[in-house]
Amino acid sequence: MPIIDSNYKPSFFFKNGHVSTVYSGLMRRVKGLTQERERITLPDGDFLDLDWSFSEEKTNKVIILLHGLEGNAQRPYMTGTAKLFNNNKIDAVCVNFRGCSGSDNLKYRSYHSGATEDLESVINHIIQTKAYTHIYIKGISLGANMALKYLGERTEIPQEIKAVIAVSVPCSLEGSARMLHTLENRLYHDRFKKHLVDRLRIKQQQYSDILSLDALNSIKTLYDFDNVYTAKAHGFKDGLDYYTQCSCLQFLPHIKVPSLIINALNDSFLSPECYPVKEAKQNKNLFLEMPKHGGHAGFIDKKNVYYNEKRALEFVKQSTF
Repeated sequence: MPIIDSNYKPSFFFKNGHVSTVYSGLMRRVKGLTQERERITLPDGDFLDLDWSFSEEKTNKVIILLHGLEGNAQRPYMTGTAKLFNNNKIDAVCVNFRGCSGSDNLKYRSYHSGATEDLESVINHIIQTKAYTHIYIKGISLGANMALKYLGERTEIPQEIKAVIAVSVPCSLEGSARMLHTLENRLYHDRFKKHLVDRLRIKQQQYSDILSLDALNSIKTLYDFDNVYTAKAHGFKDGLDYYTQCSCLQFLPHIKVPSLIINALNDSFLSPECYPVKEAKQNKNLFLEMPKHGGHAGFIDKKNVYYNEKRALEFVKQSTF
């Protein structure tokens, strides 16, 4: 489809991508949302915790929300969307990826950008146990890449899935990793690495036969983390192989469900390859919006309802059912 012209116009202060990113990640609060937790068992014996919130009126519609790297179901970018959709007669389920719900997962493996088998398990669970006829998916960053990869790598998608919204998508994982290792993004890089390594230290104590203390201590960068842990724990040759196999960019031409990508042009996490203009122009189901501002998942707007959340609601209402 043609590229969508964005009308996102933040206040002067939030035109700065880093200010927008940091404020949204550290300062935003969302109040008035009640969540109920459900634990589901995965085919390999591990588990996922799902945090549900509901419309006041009975509905046959639900949105699945997928968080970013080291996020969880209580992050404001998750609860903000859930609250807006609940207020518009759509239930919401915020997915905690493996190990992200406050409880360590049971396996050596955890989650990664391409783990669509876990998303598939969530979708199958909802279809088999609930009465929803309309399922939407919204992912942020890592979760956005996962959602688009899920759509594009499968020949058959459940008919209940009607629309997908992907925000701040690292369509090229290698490109995004390259950006995170630049001096501009050093503080983000170090924060992500610390969180990941701290959690891996706990796993190392349980799986010392798989991951040595020396290997753990050798992790100095996110590249190292993906080479030492992500790749080996999830069946890839190395970090580059993981990036190559799991980037959603290669799957975009095959998407058959209406899908909206919102990637800000001042998102410091995204490389040029993360703006799939050609793919959007050649696929009638793929819509690409590239606001000038917004940073990484920071589309701050009025009354604590973010621009990407409003666009997500608009998009599912406009999609053909």
